[in-house]
Amino acid sequence: MSKVTAVNKSKVTVQTWRSRKQRGMPITVMTAYDYTSARFVEKAGLDAILVGDSLNMVMLGREQTNSISMDEMIHHCKAVARGARLPFLIGDMPFLSFQISRKEAIRNAGRFLQEGGMEAVKLEGGVEMAPTIRAVVAAGIPVMGHIGLTPQSLSQLGGYRVQGKTAVAAQKLLADALALQEAGCFSMVLESVPEPVATYISQQLEIPTIGIGAGKGCDGQVLVFHDALGMFDDILPRFVRRYANLSDTIVEAIATYRDEVRAGEFPAEEHTYPMEEGEWLAFLAAVGAVGETE
Repeated sequence: MSKVTAVNKSKVTVQTWRSRKQRGMPITVMTAYDYTSARFVEKAGLDAILVGDSLNMVMLGREQTNSISMDEMIHHCKAVARGARLPFLIGDMPFLSFQISRKEAIRNAGRFLQEGGMEAVKLEGGVEMAPTIRAVVAAGIPVMGHIGLTPQSLSQLGGYRVQGKTAVAAQKLLADALALQEAGCFSMVLESVPEPVATYISQQLEIPTIGIGAGKGCDGQVLVFHDALGMFDDILPRFVRRYANLSDTIVEAIATYRDEVRAGEFPAEEHTYPMEEGEWLAFLAAVGAVGETE
């Protein structure tokens, strides 16, 4: 029996997120990067799709997120937007697309909506990013914040490290969260934050928090499509739960295809298209090859 029972039947919006926060109903988000993945996420009834800059590693095979371009992000956003109609769509602003100037941040954020088909953008950073976020929101573009482990700042953070583990660091995260809320964020991601800290921050905010490695006290959760389905194992963070192991299934299926082609088992008769005998004979006569078939 299918487990797909709670499917959204109407468009998810910012107002939906606010209502979920007020009602204590967890928000489900998945990071996906293309049309096919977006179709699966929509069919499963999730609330939102984040087109994350992690596609730089998962889809493009690079080592970090920082080298992906705006054009590459827009390309993938377009594909996701074609595949999903009901989930709320969020585009991840890449490194240096919003840090240089507020004017540049507004222009690039606008591209995600105008060209990419997104409905909101996500920006990394805390208090220092609040003025930029305020400017983008003032331009009419919904913004999701992102604090805790911010992958675009890995060099500064010293790698993939849990953030907010000390009292002082936790206070800084709370200050960041409050500043982003005040700047106009409709939501924010808390990544790799101790569960008690993430829970406390979520309780202090009026806007929803989306956790990834931040425990169940957040107002929602996000996982990467390929991580959740066991399709990407270059990096396997502690916070990932694999709901399937499709990597082995995919490799096995492709190897079976290889073996059947080599053995002459594929394609079989049911995979080919027939031709009326009269048309076939007429073709052979036309090319002077009738005798060759006798």
